[in-house]
Amino acid sequence: MQYIQDNIWIILLIVNYAVALVTAFFVLLHNRNPSRTLSYFLILIVLPFVGIFVYYFFGQEYRKEKLFDKKKVMSNSILKKWEKRLLVDDTDIEGEKNDIIEKQSKLIKLIQNKPRKPLTYNNKVELLINGNNTFDAIFKALRQAKDHIHLEYYIFSADKIGKQLINILCDKANEGVSVKVMYDYVGNQLKSPNVEQLKSCGVEIHPFMPVWFPNLTRKLNYRDHRKITVIDGVVGFLGGVNISDEYCNGQNDVYWRDTHLKIEGDAVKSLQSQFLLNWSFVTDQEIDIEEKYFPSVNFKANLPIQIVASGPDSRWPYIMEAIFMAINNAQKSIKITTPYFIPNDQILTALKTASRSGVDVQIIIPKEGDSFAAKYATYSYIEELLESGIRVFCYCKGMVHAKTIVIDEQLSSIGTSNMDYRSFNINFEINALLFNDDFGKQMTEMFERDLEDTEELNLEQWRDRALSEKLKESFNRLWAPLL
Repeated sequence: MQYIQDNIWIILLIVNYAVALVTAFFVLLHNRNPSRTLSYFLILIVLPFVGIFVYYFFGQEYRKEKLFDKKKVMSNSILKKWEKRLLVDDTDIEGEKNDIIEKQSKLIKLIQNKPRKPLTYNNKVELLINGNNTFDAIFKALRQAKDHIHLEYYIFSADKIGKQLINILCDKANEGVSVKVMYDYVGNQLKSPNVEQLKSCGVEIHPFMPVWFPNLTRKLNYRDHRKITVIDGVVGFLGGVNISDEYCNGQNDVYWRDTHLKIEGDAVKSLQSQFLLNWSFVTDQEIDIEEKYFPSVNFKANLPIQIVASGPDSRWPYIMEAIFMAINNAQKSIKITTPYFIPNDQILTALKTASRSGVDVQIIIPKEGDSFAAKYATYSYIEELLESGIRVFCYCKGMVHAKTIVIDEQLSSIGTSNMDYRSFNINFEINALLFNDDFGKQMTEMFERDLEDTEELNLEQWRDRALSEKLKESFNRLWAPLL
């Protein structure tokens, strides 16, 4: 007994590395991306005890067969009916007279043929800049709801803006409107009284994947990062804005730059289907999918939109694949705004190759982000971007949280996905792809206005930064595949 007491730390270290060795064996069997595998090996070796904790709580990846059984919803006859009605035949896409559709035909077919997300034409949109405009538009649309309201959010706070939303939802539920709310359990900031208030008014509200031990290790890693609002099946919203006062400029010290999108038309049906898929999973109920969720649109428009969703329930990283193909299709320009730029090898190579082939590639990132590790991991990529001719701008006015891409002023992407491994492979994300040059020009103008509040990085000056900064970047680059 005395021997154990005298050598307790040595014994614990031996036990730790024995467990780490077994863990490393299983990490190797999973055949992950080599850089991600090496990152876990490194953390298991360098950080005794902590490394094992990090892996078992954040590193395990269970695919859809184990956690995300949504087959009943995906096979629903009503879902199949509207998908069949809206899906465009591949030959029709290739023969489309619209130059943008013809140019992006492979990208469109990729999304149509895998997750079965149709290209829809009958749509009109409104670009919403920052939280104040976004909340005004969402709240106005919610007050006009006649039949149902579906909300899915990563963060739902019970602050001023959150309480306004709660009151609107309760009012609509009392009027007889069906209200369903889904929030991520980890990102959530609602308190029990807020949830009880909503329930008492008849609102159905459920957390996405509650984290309870012993299920902690297999659930904590997967989060619902989407921000979706669907109203009566014909009006929808998605983008970077969560339900929180943090996004309302004028109420906080930090200016928050974000972008959201309002959609009216057939593309909302894709948002609706994604909500219903997750709702069925979260409630563990066979949801009654009704025709009213997919109503006919009573106006004629011609703005092509395709919704692309991805997550651990997907066999393929659809959003990453869509971005990869869009970058490779670029001929003139690529303009990206992202709060976290921690790309995988595919996206990084595509961007550098595009720039070296003559495409004007510009990226806006925050000067001061909201995460130390993400900031320096992002900075670790800047030198090789600049060396490839990519122009990098740091946003100085505040925190830039927008997740947007515009390519050749024709193809635009607005959504919830960051440019990092977690968004591409682990979190539930959703983006809208818009194939329209008028909207592309709006996106380009918005990007150029944001450039007025940035400072451009210079390669020679960047190389001369302090050694301490380089060490921070290198250290955080090691953990980049885990962030």
